[in-house]
Amino acid sequence: MPSSPGNDDRHEPSADGEERDLTAELAQMEDRFKRAAADLDNYRKRAARDLERLVRERSDAALLEWIEVVDGVDRALAQKPDNPLRDGLRAVLDQMEAILERQGVHRIGAPGEPFDPTRHEAVEVRDTDDTPDRTVTDVVRSGYARGDRVLRPAQVVVARAPQRQT
Repeated sequence: MPSSPGNDDRHEPSADGEERDLTAELAQMEDRFKRAAADLDNYRKRAARDLERLVRERSDAALLEWIEVVDGVDRALAQKPDNPLRDGLRAVLDQMEAILERQGVHRIGAPGEPFDPTRHEAVEVRDTDDTPDRTVTDVVRSGYARGDRVLRPAQVVVARAPQRQT
């Protein structure tokens, strides 16, 4: 049966229909490209954050080991005030602390500070009328922070107001 001009449209796509299909396919491809580009950007940002966190953790671990050595030299200086090596040890300790300072590390915890559980670890509580309640009275072991981030809390003795009995 010969096809009539009206039946040709059913068997062969029109130029307008083909253009619409290609436009829709192009829009889909553009959308997929934008999503893939956004996914790649998010991956790069996440990888950069992960790398930064890993570097910080490794750096902090090395600093904590260094701090243990600083503590050892500090203890040696405190043990024997008449030690003939005292001046040399003091010079070494000063150099070690200068290295920590260049890395942005500073000691935390000092007598007279208000007790802060995010920066201090209370190893003893003493009843006293001489010092305000919840104030650091002694430092057992210095703490260290890098910027605002605590690497190691200070171990401290904290004052407590004596309980009054009525």
